[in-house]
Amino acid sequence: MTKPSLPDLLHAAVTAVGGTERPGQVAMAEAVAEAIDDNSHRLIQAGTGTGKSLGYLVPALAHGERVVVATATLALQRQLVERDLPRTVEALHPQLRRRPQFAMLKGRSNYLCLHRLHEGAPQDEEEGLFDQFEAATPTSKLGKDLLRLRDWADETETGDRDDLTPGVSDKAWSQISVSSRECLGATKCAYGAECFAEAARERAKLADVVVTNHALLAIDAIEGAPVLPQHEVLIVDEAHELVSRVTGVATGELTPGQVNRAVKRAAKLVDEKIADSLQTASESFERVMELALPGRLEEIPEDLGYALMALRDAARNVISAIGATRDKSVHDEDAVRKQALAAVETVHGVAERITNHSEYDVVWYERHDRFGATLRVAPLSVSGLLREKLFEDRSVVLTSATLKLGGDFNGVAASLGLSPEGVEGDDVPAWKGLDVGSPFDYPKQGILYVAKHLATPGREGTRGDMMDELAELIEAAGGRTLGLFSSMRGAKAAAEELRGRLDNPILLQGEETLGELIKAFAADPKTCLFGTLSLWQGVDVPGPSCQLVVMDRIPFPRPDDPLMSARQKSVEEHGGNGFMAVAATHAALLMAQGAGRLVRAMGDRGVVAVLDSRLATARYGSFLRATLPDFWYTTDRNQARRSLASIDAAAKADGK
Repeated sequence: MTKPSLPDLLHAAVTAVGGTERPGQVAMAEAVAEAIDDNSHRLIQAGTGTGKSLGYLVPALAHGERVVVATATLALQRQLVERDLPRTVEALHPQLRRRPQFAMLKGRSNYLCLHRLHEGAPQDEEEGLFDQFEAATPTSKLGKDLLRLRDWADETETGDRDDLTPGVSDKAWSQISVSSRECLGATKCAYGAECFAEAARERAKLADVVVTNHALLAIDAIEGAPVLPQHEVLIVDEAHELVSRVTGVATGELTPGQVNRAVKRAAKLVDEKIADSLQTASESFERVMELALPGRLEEIPEDLGYALMALRDAARNVISAIGATRDKSVHDEDAVRKQALAAVETVHGVAERITNHSEYDVVWYERHDRFGATLRVAPLSVSGLLREKLFEDRSVVLTSATLKLGGDFNGVAASLGLSPEGVEGDDVPAWKGLDVGSPFDYPKQGILYVAKHLATPGREGTRGDMMDELAELIEAAGGRTLGLFSSMRGAKAAAEELRGRLDNPILLQGEETLGELIKAFAADPKTCLFGTLSLWQGVDVPGPSCQLVVMDRIPFPRPDDPLMSARQKSVEEHGGNGFMAVAATHAALLMAQGAGRLVRAMGDRGVVAVLDSRLATARYGSFLRATLPDFWYTTDRNQARRSLASIDAAAKADGK
């Protein structure tokens, strides 16, 4: 039997999902197939509207070996598993003569734990376990959530938190879930045969396509013990997010409250002398943390060093002692011991890592008005880890709408541990970059307007001229505005000011769930939506409700961000341009994502307005502009207003 051709397969899949074939999608599918066949690596930029999910799924399914697809957002995971994969598998079945299996796999804490549900949760204050359902009043929010979870446990087939709608609070979920460290293991657990997390793993072992998230991919790379099934091909979608997700997984933290909980959990399982030493170390650590000031610790202060060494040594003794104890008077002793061990091992691991003070780690204090001080440690770079763990023994395809920064792939490639394109060596994974473009006609569909006449944004204080400009733009657009702010304080200030000046409804992130805000924004063209980070990347509102996207300023990292400033300094010490490699790259990624909110469909028209003159005047402005979609560019404020008024009038004429 002749092997079905890739164009035929792609055509069948696109038809099945009711889409339209795009030249970029065909080019992408061919590049993915080539990478799989050659066991090589690709970075593929595929603009909004390309249909990149099918661009990689079709060649992956046709290949026949197991493929892991890792995404950053829950929305894309659900789209793949609930819509794209079922339809694509059915569409390809007649030509492939097989139905590839697919499965979703997440970290263990994303699944309901039947042991925790039925036996209760180990608590700090009580001997043994307590019944969270008895303790929570049925009328409280927590009580209602827990009762709903108990009912859901009888109905759900997956136990996956994301299948529960509406969702519940993190506090409620923590009562019926466990981390991988707290898990008893299927063989020791009375509920092992029915375990949702184990069932998900078994399904993944049998699947041709496993859909997971960046965090689990990072855990798989960092922990050493594989959590993903063996696979020949890895496809990383939303790859611009990968470095920050891996950094997050590789970051450790210690707080006095966390250490205190570990002490209480361990106290009942070890003798008094060992427990007392951990208690004493915990109190010393708490005293040091009371005086902690936010900022990076380039050297570990002496008092913190002593406190951490005491914590590390006492925790090590407790871990040894817990492993040797048996106390049948403790109800469900294995579960109590496992949770205590997990808590103390985390304390020991972070304390030891910080006392070792590797030159490849960054250590800093954070302070929160409500929660007090936190001590954090994160890798200075994850590029070495990714180079070593990601690109070995499999073909890797990384794709996103935003991978070319300043016109090429080398900036993102460097963050992934790759050398510049075309450079090869024994320890250097070779790769190719491909930009398949976008089906949208950006110069005709959008305008990039930079408010060159505004004063340069300062770090503090309100920007009166910026508020005036924003108000005039919104009035010209008739509402229809997504306001992207570099800080929550800026978004709040703008919302408060403009609610008093304009008749348009202004929605503010945080005043309602993100999903409800986006729904309300899409439903009423007169409405504006203001917010910060998650709006820069998470909004998909095609049509006339979003015809003006405003960025208040270039979103450079804060100068006092310990990790970013440490990374910048490290690049400079090695002879590079730290500002361009770290701060400008960070800003370029966010701006490209933010500008991508404007044109989401073939008929969309609008303006991206950047209220920061530096985009037009600073030397790095051309680098940032080269990262954005190829909109028609102007600094003429009157032109921007006329265009917005014209787009508004056209939408109203269409009854929108």
